[in-house]
Amino acid sequence: MKLATVRVGGGTRAVRLDGDILVDLGHDDLGALLAREDWAAIAADTTGETWPAEGADFAPAVPRPSKVICVGHNYTNHIKEMGRELPSHPTLFTKFADSLIGANDPIVKPAETDALDWEVELVVVVGKPVRRATEDEAAAAIAGFTVMNDVSVRDWQFRTIEWTQGKIWDSSTPVGPYVVTPDEVGGVRPALEVETIVDGTVMQHDDTGTLLFDPVHLVQYVSTIIRLNPGDMIATGTPAGVGHARDPKVYLVGGETVVTRIAGLGACTNQVVAEA
Repeated sequence: MKLATVRVGGGTRAVRLDGDILVDLGHDDLGALLAREDWAAIAADTTGETWPAEGADFAPAVPRPSKVICVGHNYTNHIKEMGRELPSHPTLFTKFADSLIGANDPIVKPAETDALDWEVELVVVVGKPVRRATEDEAAAAIAGFTVMNDVSVRDWQFRTIEWTQGKIWDSSTPVGPYVVTPDEVGGVRPALEVETIVDGTVMQHDDTGTLLFDPVHLVQYVSTIIRLNPGDMIATGTPAGVGHARDPKVYLVGGETVVTRIAGLGACTNQVVAEA
């Protein structure tokens, strides 16, 4: 199934994609739906009001997750381009719900930066509460996958050795459009083509099968530290090709169209606009 949260009638609704239409699933958003123990049956069987998928106004796939955990240095090529050693454990930082925007919303370049960068990421969406998960429990807790552009403010990110201040800017991070269940993408360890395209030029291209720490391992690892709740997200890292690692460096200045795409999941397509 392909599920989403769309903005309609001054609010949001959880929907299922059926062909070229979106079907209302009777909940305000995917977070509310995933909180139901029987969410999968509801998502598969509910028939409500419908809207055309074309031109839909997508909200963040899960608008208000209790937590967004992000993983750095998880593709071998990206680790090498940043001049670092392969990590023995996942490198984690956090993001907040206030950082998230919809899949087609504009990315507003903050006035405080001249080093705005792109990062396409496969995101794990959690579908049941889990703590200290076994491998089987971790696999069963994965509701599906979505796309994130972990837009990064590099000059703030590297002010210190801790990255969070460059990763959590308000209304900066597209996520969506759909949460796609594992059965549609080859299971809970999918090998999917990922890429970033800026104004028609491919900047990043890799395969999620090359992740150092796969989705199941990440659910196990993170759930050892803190409980994961339905709707929580784990962004699994970005491949090589970010602007900061290029020579010369390439940053987003405003006016660009950035497409972050993962095969089978869809794409975030965002116009970069300079903050007034």
